[in-house]
Amino acid sequence: MVQAYGADTDNGSAEQPGARGSRFRDLWHRLRNDRGVWRRGILLALCSVLLTLLMVVHAQIPNRLGNLGSLIETFLPWVAVFLPVLLVLGLLRRSATALIALVLPAVVWLNAFGGLLTDKSGGGGDLTVATHNVNADNPDPQGTAQQVAGSGADVVALQELPGRQVSTYEKSLAGRYPYHAVQGTVGLWSKYPLADTKPVDIKMGWTRAMRSTVKTPQGEVAVYVAHLPSVRVKLHAGFTANQRDNSADALGEAIADERVERVVLLGDLNGTMNDRSLNAVTAQMRSTQGAAGDGFGFSWPASFPMARIDQIMVKGVEPMASWTLAATDSDHLPIAARVEL
Repeated sequence: MVQAYGADTDNGSAEQPGARGSRFRDLWHRLRNDRGVWRRGILLALCSVLLTLLMVVHAQIPNRLGNLGSLIETFLPWVAVFLPVLLVLGLLRRSATALIALVLPAVVWLNAFGGLLTDKSGGGGDLTVATHNVNADNPDPQGTAQQVAGSGADVVALQELPGRQVSTYEKSLAGRYPYHAVQGTVGLWSKYPLADTKPVDIKMGWTRAMRSTVKTPQGEVAVYVAHLPSVRVKLHAGFTANQRDNSADALGEAIADERVERVVLLGDLNGTMNDRSLNAVTAQMRSTQGAAGDGFGFSWPASFPMARIDQIMVKGVEPMASWTLAATDSDHLPIAARVEL
């Protein structure tokens, strides 16, 4: 009886290899004889072509109309979210045309951003740096300062420092960093001596950028701290980035005139490496995230990071690793990098 029961189970419920193969042959036969498989999904295929063009010619999209080009470039990596949507719709439509067309944006996206998906961080490095926009309305400045200092960074840059809280940050960081300087709303804390500290004019009317020479055991490093103007998206004005763009040009000029060979830029640039309007800075410096990071390293907003607008950039210095730190009570995530001098 047991043997008979087992035989019934095998014959009734287990799918035989031949039956499975027959099912696939039937499916292939139906698709092969379905002439609509090429005619369906033309609109989906057109969407794939448009996504491809968006990624290929984004630099030619003009900024004259509400800085549209810069806005698209800020969130360009997120084009990827449309790819699985188009894939599912193409499968539901049983459209060979839509599925083949989808290869175009997939290949272009991987060529542009695929390198950011791999871990490029390495060991070694002489100097660890960190930067954080602490948020002027931060309810716990002491905790935020201690959390960033806990990263083990040798040099820490902070932006959006309100005057009423500067002393709190100074007291919280004094134990780890014997040297520090504050200029306007930005500050620099260091385990090594600072020299030649001065504000940097980024055409804002008040100080939101500074420069200092950090005297490390491996030699001098010029460290810039900057907080470029904020940007907004408004229906009547588009992407309000003109003031930020002017400040970026001024910051780029200051860095280009720097006499110290090794330069590190720490700060909230309110823009990504893809944004052409930051070319005055990005054209002469390397992003530590792009060179030695693991993933995209998005830093804003902290609740759901969508863009890396906080940057650690270097010139004359070799990036070894780059990463984001745990969230604080700010709306930005702090970021850190290890570099070789």
